[in-house]
Amino acid sequence: MKTTFSSKEAAEETGLSVHTLRYYEQEGLIDGIQRDSNGYRIYSASDIAWFQVITYFRKLGLSVQDIKLFNIPKNGQTSSATARREFMETYREKVVEQMKELQDSLDKIDYKIEFFRNMERSESAAKLKRD
Repeated sequence: MKTTFSSKEAAEETGLSVHTLRYYEQEGLIDGIQRDSNGYRIYSASDIAWFQVITYFRKLGLSVQDIKLFNIPKNGQTSSATARREFMETYREKVVEQMKELQDSLDKIDYKIEFFRNMERSESAAKLKRD
């Protein structure tokens, strides 16, 4: 199993572009990237795993800023696991609220669909009476 990856290989492994890998590094989402004797980045298997976590969080809708907060324990007083659990609980509340808003929108759309179906039925009935 491969343990180190060039930028190109890391991009292939993660499905991210080389530019995105560097962006996440610049934003402080990942640190400690090693360099070879020519100054090229060398990513470890754990770096690849963390990029995959970042990708998963981005798909969930977390911003880069949110991921930074997840990655940094609070004030050094709370354990990393506790801080991360609390972060995820807070994020969960946001997602539940978004789901409620989406359900409200879906309910309104369903109402309008039914409204227009009834209108179509009325128009069809009126046309049958005329014919």
